[in-house]
Amino acid sequence: MVSFGVSIFPTDKSIDPLTVAREAESRGFESLWFPEHSHIPTSRVTPWGGNPKAPPLPEEYWRTYDQFVALGMAAAVTKTIKLGTGITLVAQRDPFWLAKEVATVDALSGGRLLFGIGYGWNKEELAHHGVRYTERRAIVREKILAMKELWTKDEAEYHGQHVDFSSSWSWPKPATKPHPPVILGGSAGPKTMAHIVEYCDGFMPVSGRYDLATQIAQIRQMATEAGRDPASIEFGQFATPAKAEIVEQMIEVGLSRVVFALPSAGADKVLPLLDRFAELAGKY
Repeated sequence: MVSFGVSIFPTDKSIDPLTVAREAESRGFESLWFPEHSHIPTSRVTPWGGNPKAPPLPEEYWRTYDQFVALGMAAAVTKTIKLGTGITLVAQRDPFWLAKEVATVDALSGGRLLFGIGYGWNKEELAHHGVRYTERRAIVREKILAMKELWTKDEAEYHGQHVDFSSSWSWPKPATKPHPPVILGGSAGPKTMAHIVEYCDGFMPVSGRYDLATQIAQIRQMATEAGRDPASIEFGQFATPAKAEIVEQMIEVGLSRVVFALPSAGADKVLPLLDRFAELAGKY
């Protein structure tokens, strides 16, 4: 069974988060995903996605609303649609505040948060947060492991190289038990696959960049070798082209979630696309 969602950069120039959430839910979409960037350094040394051949970075990257505030407002005007962070730049965030934000949105929405995470590609943005690009994967790992302690224990502590704290209280706890699904986005080489197997509940890369069938097979094999049930890891894809032949191909390789990308634009452009995406999704 495959579920369908939509993602969008909600900005001060686009359709607002409340409207797109209501409209997506009314059309039967399973999930709505908002990305984030704290800011974009104007130097633009790092190309879009780290790809030297990429076009200039779109304006919505530095105009997007705060992710959790926008998702919280979306939760307040909906009842069933799941609310995804697509993705949260964990290395750039304080783990205590992030754990509280995730738990708060999940608790107040009745357990509807999907916690999509990523390592980050913009070297200057990471540097402004005091994060070395080469250390970001290790930092993300420790912050996620530390947040799991905060979500699941009344008295939590964690001792690592990048995150270290003594016994502490932190509430609210998430409504989803033991915590919202942790879903990694981005590329997946051997080290990232090992992280997925160790501490994630899913993997959702962006369409068109990877041989997804091969990656899914490798992750499942690594899970088996690590003593983990490979069926406990779900697979999805961001920005899947809205074409039946591609959707069917993704279902065949083992995806359980397909997410279509909406433009960061006004309702006049977004709503007709929602209709088209919903019509396609309704065939499955």
